[in-house]
This record gives sequence, structure tokens and C-alpha cells, in this order.
Amino acid sequence: MAGFGNGTRTRMSPRSRGRMGPRSGPDRATFGIIGVICAVAGFFVLGIVLGPVAVITGWISMNRQWSNRHIPAVVAVVLGAIDTVFALISLL
Repeated sequence: MAGFGNGTRTRMSPRSRGRMGPRSGPDRATFGIIGVICAVAGFFVLGIVLGPVAVITGWISMNRQWSNRHIPAVVAVVLGAIDTVFALISLL
């Protein structure tokens, strides 16, 4: 007989083991650190390329929302934007 809420769980949680598969790839903290490294390196070489990379990786790390918990991500976005602006000014 099917369970109609009588103490047995009939459905698994969507994030329970086996439903989402193994986690692979970098997490958000890694993206934040990569963004900061790209932003700092962009001040010295290839700012026109590394600046936008820093902004994108910082944005991915923040999970597309502004909060104070992701300090490296915010630093990556801000420094990447400054880096991109300086690179564009130097091209003119």
C-alpha cells in the first residue's frame, strides 16, 4: 500500500545521495581565489584579458548575488573592473 504521510517517506529529497551525482569541479571559494589572482596579475600583464576574467570568476563565486560572506569574490570583481578600465584607458 502506498504511504499517504503515515510516517514513511515516499519521496527522497532532491539533494539526497544518488540523485545529484558526485560533486565535481571547483567550488565557489576556488573561483574567488582564482579571480583575485587574475585581477592582481592583470595589473602587470594582459589587463585587457585578465580583468574581465577576474570579474566573471568573481561573479560566479558570489553566486550572482552581493553579500559580505564572499570577500575574495567581491575583491575579484572590484579589482577586475578597475583593471579593465585601466587597460582600456591605456589603449587609448
